[in-house]
Amino acid sequence: MKAGTKDNEYVNLVIEEEVHAKNPVILEGFPGIGLVGNIVATQMTSELKMKQIGTIESRLFPPVTVLVNGLAYAPVRIYEDSQNNFLVVLSDVLIHPMIAYDVGKAVVSWGESINAKLNVPIAGITTTRETRAVFAAATSTEQLDLVKDKAETLNAGSISGIAGSIMNECYVKKLPALCLLGETQGPTPDPRAAARVIEVLNDILHLNVSTQKLFEEADQIETELHKLAEQVQGTEQAETKGPSQIMYG
Repeated sequence: MKAGTKDNEYVNLVIEEEVHAKNPVILEGFPGIGLVGNIVATQMTSELKMKQIGTIESRLFPPVTVLVNGLAYAPVRIYEDSQNNFLVVLSDVLIHPMIAYDVGKAVVSWGESINAKLNVPIAGITTTRETRAVFAAATSTEQLDLVKDKAETLNAGSISGIAGSIMNECYVKKLPALCLLGETQGPTPDPRAAARVIEVLNDILHLNVSTQKLFEEADQIETELHKLAEQVQGTEQAETKGPSQIMYG
């Protein structure tokens, strides 16, 4: 896919460098409940020293740039770890539900073009329990078997936002997808829930991404991401299901 290729009416994937990973796993980390997806993707790209290879652009994205050590970055970026055949789509801004379908569709279509073997959207799940388990949903039992002893199956309910869009698009196209949801108690940033998801990813993808920083700097991370979490809380239309009050997204 060449830089500047328009994937649909609203979304443009700009792939600046050739993808070297063969049949890669693509992890998608967008802000949602507890910012679990965003925190997981940020930690993975940092610890694995992944290389940015592209961006996702849309005229419907918030008009902002992300600053890191004074340098400007696009708010939605694509990273590669060719050694581990691993790609990460990381968003540092909230994507409005109105465009979630288009973004999910574009990401899945791009994954098809590079022969991705698995999409792994990451999201949060809010419960009234005090545990921080990891829940899983998939497009086939084969993917659920990957986490059979590592995550609880999400037997009923729905997944909102881009994670839900990616799962639906993979289902329609009969592509393998595994959604991992970190259990959290509320909408505030939850690095500890993200750490639990990373532990599962380390196991199934044979990685060794440290979660120590997430535990040690949890309070600082929560403070830094508080404003983004407030935006998520005010925009996402998460559902409440049953007496356990489970919300997904």
